[in-house]
Amino acid sequence: MKGAIPPGKFPGGAPLSISRLRIWITASMGFMTDAYDLFVVGAIIDIIDRYKLPGFYDPRLETLLASSAIFAAIVGQMTMGRISDLFGRKFIYGLEAILLAVGAILSSVAPNILWLIVFRFILGVGIGSDYPLSAVIASEYSGAENRGRMVGLVFAAQGIGAVLAVFASMVAVAFLPPDLAWRSIAAAGAIPALSVVYLRRKLPETPKYSALVRGDYEGARRAAAELGVEVEEGVVARQMGGMCFLRRYWLTLLGTALPWFIMDVAFYGTGIYSAAIVTGILGPAKTILQELFEAGLPYIIGAPGYFIAVALLDRVGRRSLQIGGFLAMAAIYVTASRFLLGGSTASLLSMAIYSLSFLTINAGPNTTTFVLPSEVFPVRYRSTGHGISAAAGKAGAGFATLWLIPTLVGTLGVGDTLIVLALLSIVGAALTLLLREPAHRTLEEASLEEMVPLQNLAN
Repeated sequence: MKGAIPPGKFPGGAPLSISRLRIWITASMGFMTDAYDLFVVGAIIDIIDRYKLPGFYDPRLETLLASSAIFAAIVGQMTMGRISDLFGRKFIYGLEAILLAVGAILSSVAPNILWLIVFRFILGVGIGSDYPLSAVIASEYSGAENRGRMVGLVFAAQGIGAVLAVFASMVAVAFLPPDLAWRSIAAAGAIPALSVVYLRRKLPETPKYSALVRGDYEGARRAAAELGVEVEEGVVARQMGGMCFLRRYWLTLLGTALPWFIMDVAFYGTGIYSAAIVTGILGPAKTILQELFEAGLPYIIGAPGYFIAVALLDRVGRRSLQIGGFLAMAAIYVTASRFLLGGSTASLLSMAIYSLSFLTINAGPNTTTFVLPSEVFPVRYRSTGHGISAAAGKAGAGFATLWLIPTLVGTLGVGDTLIVLALLSIVGAALTLLLREPAHRTLEEASLEEMVPLQNLAN
């Protein structure tokens, strides 16, 4: 491809270093916070329901409480993704972490459920903002040979955050009164977010954006020097209007957005309503600790799946991993649904199989739908494309938590709900065929970037 940057140059396949480790920590710590804040709401709802806490127990508003941060995330993903492309990756990086911390602290002091919904909406905007920023920064600081591993490791922090949400909830319930327990786990989400604000504000602009958008090769060289890689000079990315981007990349956008929508219907629908689904399999829990543990068990079993994906992303490719993951999800959902027809032994087996669905989804489409949009769009629309795709995912999550999963479980039961999710998973596998495989390609090759001489930047 004319003007393409050769592998190993910009930045290339440099080994893991202190600088790369710092970038991973900077990006992943915020993403761990995102996951913790999104999934801890299930435990908060469980505590409120179990003790019918005054001012907060209102079954009519619980679905809105469960989904408020999810819908707010769409706002952050769409707006901050575009701002990142217009003004640079580091322009607002760190500010979204402050928003995460503020939202978590305000949630912990909410006087009633309505204010809790409002404060979690603020929190959700911060969560959404982090998706395109952290993904694209990790992608643009990586080489062709290790980019999947780098971006996948950032996303793997979601597994850590989800497991922390489970254990933090159990510890809080065991040692604190109910009203203080849920407030403490809500406030805890501010800690990791605040820990990376300084690091995010000090992170240099990515070499890709500095050179290919701004033509600032001096800034690109300084940033690349921290990673021990070189910068290819003399070319920039071709200017492209919004309509031109849509005409050229609409099929790619469908290929990244629709599978993410389907994946989040399954992941967040079963995740946030894990307690209701587990109760349908095992029966009501006797204590709140048992309820929190059983509801969190799928997260715990599923957490290694993120690291399985990290090991496979650069070996088998993103497309194959996503297709295989979707098909495995479908098989597991069907199998779990069949065992729901049996007695207590079959219910335990069904619970085990259902929990394994989280391992499968994390080792496949939950990780790949995050990685792919950070690679297949041109540099001037990379954050925008990722933000739109992530927003589609959160739309699926909101649709699932606000209406689909409660309606299906209430009318069809858990078994047939899993059959519906199996059918959706097959559709997700088919839609993945719309995408090209970006593994072992430079970002310019993966996104079909058009390069022009540096002097064309002002034209």
